[in-house]
Amino acid sequence: MQLFTIPRHPSQAKIEALVRERIAILDGAMGTQIQTLGLSEEDYAGHGGGCSCAHHTDHPQKGNNDLLILTQPKAIEDIHFQFAMAGADIVETNTFSSTFIAQADYGLESAVFDLNREGARIARRAIERATAIDGKPRFVAGAVGPTNRTASMSPDVNDPGYRAVSFDELRRAYGEQIRGLVAGGSDLILIETIFDTLNAKAAIFAALEAFAEAGQRLPLMISGTITDASGRTLSGQTPTAFWHSIAHSRPFTIGLNCALGAAAMRPHMAELSGVANTFTCAYPNAGLPNAFGQYDETPDQTAAQVAEFARDGLVNIVGGCCGTTPDHIAAIAQAVAGFPPREVRS
Repeated sequence: MQLFTIPRHPSQAKIEALVRERIAILDGAMGTQIQTLGLSEEDYAGHGGGCSCAHHTDHPQKGNNDLLILTQPKAIEDIHFQFAMAGADIVETNTFSSTFIAQADYGLESAVFDLNREGARIARRAIERATAIDGKPRFVAGAVGPTNRTASMSPDVNDPGYRAVSFDELRRAYGEQIRGLVAGGSDLILIETIFDTLNAKAAIFAALEAFAEAGQRLPLMISGTITDASGRTLSGQTPTAFWHSIAHSRPFTIGLNCALGAAAMRPHMAELSGVANTFTCAYPNAGLPNAFGQYDETPDQTAAQVAEFARDGLVNIVGGCCGTTPDHIAAIAQAVAGFPPREVRS
């Protein structure tokens, strides 16, 4: 597969110019905002004043945030819009769990392509609304989550050789997702919250196949997750090892998100920034969750910590993960505005 002979997506030059000019801003947590809506099972299923879902299932749907793309599209569009107006240059689609592997929990494997295509279209509508107000260009990142299975480790301690998913199953699942995101008009593909690099490799391979079919190569953003104080992913890699494992894909950005707040993430971003020869992206949680699973770190507290990433020349793109609201994103955008972007070494 000759990926790098495929023409680049027309948005890539604009995005690259942006991140060379200044530190760009990614959006914040979709889940946090959805929680504030107080939606019921009826709302999720589309029977509470939203749109009915054309894909039949007998499973309960409350908690299936991705389904709201089809059943509550206006609510999802408004959240994207809020993040865009808060300062986000890049808005992620609400498709973190939109693979047939993850949607199997809800009996909605058949909805996957529609979820991703419509998810990208909704994000596009939101950023166009924002741009019509302030004239600022914005971009859609098609979000690709890790799924709820791991290819490198066994879920059964009594059978260490067992795997709940194969590389090929992951490739097919990610392929369907990414084809939908491309069809919906995404500007970038964001493979995020990577706890198992073998899963990420399947997603990368699927992306390359989808780009070859489309005849157009979208920039790849790749973001890993350091799971604890060990400084490693769940599958055991350090940030340096993670970079060398995926560098062959020539990602547009490499970075970290989730699991940690900014203070705990900083040394790992410093390590990654020191080895990577591409743009870097960091979007930490708003601290660590409290006993109720909620995030207490205020916008000013998160922004002050992220500003240290910018001050020390570690980042080209910053945003927020779990617990970060439009107010967090607005504070982060303001806090990093005075710092130049990280210089990318050759």
